[in-house]
Amino acid sequence: MDFRNRHVVITGGAGALGTALVAALVEAGAICHVPCLDEAEAQRFRLREHKQVVLSVTGSLAEEKPIAGLYQGIAPLWASIHLAGGFAAGPLRDTSVATLRQQIDMNLVSCLLCCRAAVSAMAGNGGRIVNVAARAALEWRSGAGMAAYTASKAAVAALTAALAEEVAKDGILVNAVAPSIMDTPANRKAMPKADYDLWPKVEEVAATILFLASPENRVTRGAVVPVYGKS
Repeated sequence: MDFRNRHVVITGGAGALGTALVAALVEAGAICHVPCLDEAEAQRFRLREHKQVVLSVTGSLAEEKPIAGLYQGIAPLWASIHLAGGFAAGPLRDTSVATLRQQIDMNLVSCLLCCRAAVSAMAGNGGRIVNVAARAALEWRSGAGMAAYTASKAAVAALTAALAEEVAKDGILVNAVAPSIMDTPANRKAMPKADYDLWPKVEEVAATILFLASPENRVTRGAVVPVYGKS
């Protein structure tokens, strides 16, 4: 897939999935714009010195001002990929309003605001938007014990389908992936007795995102693609 000289925003690009995706994108020739929450996150990102990577420290992406600064001046923007988000588990009876709002902000609001900025930046040129939902966003009963997270990710899935219809005639194809638990160091630490062979690898999930964001994707829109591996 040819991304030569194409500008791509990747929120959450410094995380495990993000690093795998940015590595694939730069290999394909993309110029990757990666916002980081803080300087510490930027320093941890192993591709920060790559000549095709543009790092910025934006703070929270649930606020309009940092998003405006992130997208301003990226021209032409080809793709915007929204990996940034957060997770919270626990029964609903113990879930505070603060946790609910945090999940909505981290997962839905950040995604929605980035989608809005990307649509404006792509005006007249077309492009690709890829969001990240979750398995629980498609299989709601699997979200028992993490209802706030499930609801926020289900909203991302609905946003994806609605926006895809809204901007299709502008040449902007909007899709999402819905991962199950991915094989990352953090997830292995949290679940030391799990069978890691069943989990999708971050490189495998990144490959699906790469296609959806690519010029080779000419017709797929409004999809929320399950990326479950063997789990």
